[in-house]
Amino acid sequence: RVLIVDDNAEYAGILQHNLQTFPGTKFEVLIARNRDEVTGILRQNGNVDIILMDYYLPDGNGLQITRTIYESERPIPIILLTSGKDFRIAIEAMKYGVEEYLVKEEAVDTVLPRTISNVLERARIKKKIQEAEHEKMISQKRAEAIRELVVTMCHEFNNPLAAIKISVDILARAKIAPVEKKLLGELNSSIGILEKQI
Repeated sequence: RVLIVDDNAEYAGILQHNLQTFPGTKFEVLIARNRDEVTGILRQNGNVDIILMDYYLPDGNGLQITRTIYESERPIPIILLTSGKDFRIAIEAMKYGVEEYLVKEEAVDTVLPRTISNVLERARIKKKIQEAEHEKMISQKRAEAIRELVVTMCHEFNNPLAAIKISVDILARAKIAPVEKKLLGELNSSIGILEKQI
């Protein structure tokens, strides 16, 4: 589903015709002439896949609308269309996530449908990478939480063991019978094993 944003009805009609008659891919085309129409269409048809944005519009330039879409919760891939090559516009467009920059005269016949396919493929790959990075981040946070839990548990075990160890050491220094000394030695040995396990 392609949204063409252009106040020139004749040019928008040519793009619509080229897309709808392109073999092998089914393009559903929506047309908006200004910011308000773009907002209305996106509100009603939230599942627009790509936007062809004219730079010069009656109520400002296309980059202003692009910026709003780029900063929204669901950014949509955008191809910016201009009447001439202007590298300042191209650089500014990149800041707002514009995927491709085409001169209107070049966006004819097979060039535009192929550009749309390429941009959508790039956007799909980018989304997969973002999802993978998100999963990786969740896994890392989970691992950190487990590590913290293990450290806390070990600390909780070590505290009473340390207290028992000190008590055993104090008792071992006192005058006690050999049998009791042997028992304290065995207890000390068991504490050492527990400490290693922890």
